[in-house]
Amino acid sequence: MNIKLTRKQKKMLYRIIAAAVLMAAAAVVTRLIEMPMWAELIIYAVPYIIAGFDVLKTAFINMIHGQFFDEKFLMMVATIGAFGAGEYPEASAVMLFYQVGELFQSIAVGRSRKSISKLMDIRPDSATVIREGEEITVGPDEVDVGELIITRPGEKIPLDGVVEDGTSSVNTAALTGESAPVDVKYSDSVISGTVNLTGVIKVRTTSTFGESTVSKILELVENSSEKKAKVENFITKFAKVYTPCVVIAALLLGIIPPLILGIGSWEIWKTWLIRACVFLVVSCPCALVVSVPLSFFGGIGGAAREGVLIKGANYMESLASIDTVVFDKTGTLTKGVFAVEDIHPRDISKADLLDVAAACESFSSHPVAQSIVRAHGGHIEKDRITEVKEIAGKGIEAVIDGERYYCGNGGLMEMCGADYKDCHLTGTIIHVSKGSEYLGHIVINDEIKEDSARAVSELKKIGVKKIVMLTGDKEKVAKSVSEKLGLTEYHAELLPADKVTHIEELLNKSSRLAFAGDGINDAPVLMRADVGIAMGAMGSDAAIESADVVLMDDKPMGIVKAILIARKTMRIVKENVIFALGVKAIILILGALGIANMWIAVFGDVGVLILAILNAVRAMRIKK
Repeated sequence: MNIKLTRKQKKMLYRIIAAAVLMAAAAVVTRLIEMPMWAELIIYAVPYIIAGFDVLKTAFINMIHGQFFDEKFLMMVATIGAFGAGEYPEASAVMLFYQVGELFQSIAVGRSRKSISKLMDIRPDSATVIREGEEITVGPDEVDVGELIITRPGEKIPLDGVVEDGTSSVNTAALTGESAPVDVKYSDSVISGTVNLTGVIKVRTTSTFGESTVSKILELVENSSEKKAKVENFITKFAKVYTPCVVIAALLLGIIPPLILGIGSWEIWKTWLIRACVFLVVSCPCALVVSVPLSFFGGIGGAAREGVLIKGANYMESLASIDTVVFDKTGTLTKGVFAVEDIHPRDISKADLLDVAAACESFSSHPVAQSIVRAHGGHIEKDRITEVKEIAGKGIEAVIDGERYYCGNGGLMEMCGADYKDCHLTGTIIHVSKGSEYLGHIVINDEIKEDSARAVSELKKIGVKKIVMLTGDKEKVAKSVSEKLGLTEYHAELLPADKVTHIEELLNKSSRLAFAGDGINDAPVLMRADVGIAMGAMGSDAAIESADVVLMDDKPMGIVKAILIARKTMRIVKENVIFALGVKAIILILGALGIANMWIAVFGDVGVLILAILNAVRAMRIKK
């Protein structure tokens, strides 16, 4: 593994090596040559000071400012006490190994920060803007909304916008975790922080740099550490109470037994002083104070690599115990885009029926009309169409090749006298007639996302008890989607206020509830849920501000990933807490009884710290 150390880490490593060499030399010299205690003290004090002068300096500065009882204070008191008891090798070794642990901690934290920094290396350095016909390179924050920027292959797209000229493929992996490039063309939206791969594109900006997706994402990751989980807050409070209690306990352990057993015997005082030092060394709370935040930090970074932005450790803690997931329908379980699902002609071919419908709808901007034109796919000769009339609430009346056609709902068919029948399928039904001669109908639906069914199935597998859909859509449509996906329950024809009411009811029946919505119309529900999840809404202010978790693509499977990552992270946190407290408790008892010596105490402190850090780093590794 190639680990690059910072300048500060290298200096610490050199000091550790120098101190270790001098300690080894001191051990050899003191074994070969008989020397007085003061000389032996000086020989071991040199590596002690080289290894730990910064620890001693920080401890003294903190004491001057009235800040006692941190881990550096514990190390200072314990090692000076060991020197006072004549345990010179142990005193130097404790400080040396403490610094080894500190170096290891610094490397581990640095790696996790570097991992997130690399992941978030999406901040563009510059933007090429076209002003008065000239290309000018400026900082991204100098570009206004509505300006035209040009991006060449290999460059990061600096701001959110819409492609105005050119075609290309865009790498969105840094934002969505999706390795497959996305093709973009005229009128397609592009997002800041993604990388232009193949062609030159001109983009009309739709946001300033401060409001762009890349800025919002960077801000989310940078601020995620501020929102601590309950277990983090507990450890912080625990350390503040625990450390002074340990110092008092060690003081009592070093004084009371000698007073009882023999006040005049130096050997008794020395024995109990050493036990008190062992007590102080092993009780240092470093393993807990470092490994718990590091686990959450690693989990948040690992999730971000998978396209899941978790705003803080507190939300990760909540995610781990989710037992109810509530979905909005449109844009969450479905694509939010109408598409032709089926064509049912009568005495006419499917192609001819679609051709007539597309010609009628080609002048309309309605999403349903556009879905028919997209399904047709071919060129529509608009000079064939001599009259087009939109009939409010019913559909289109048009003259094509001299014949009058009607394209719309059942009300339009009744108006023109066509003998039509409703379709047995669920969806938006567009009927077509030539005069009063019924030609057939087209079934249009909001498409279910490819991975929605798999996401629901996987949520059930990982123990989510209730999977609910809330929608403002019609009962018939909601029932169809619910049956196709295998949801636990659904509620249809809801207003935004109704959704909040249903969420309140579900919250009373569940331990933890997550709501997933598109982040635009669902802000009140996102905020009310235990965990609000915004689906595929990278450019939405409502999603960024209201949601606790943002999925950087629009795939429901991201919720499964988020829950599994949160559970793994919480499992690692619990392992570290139990392991650290368990080992320390055993060694504290053994130390008080005189069974554990200073070397075992070093393992109880530094060894436990290193093992806990190694375990915490696992949170960054996410299995695909």
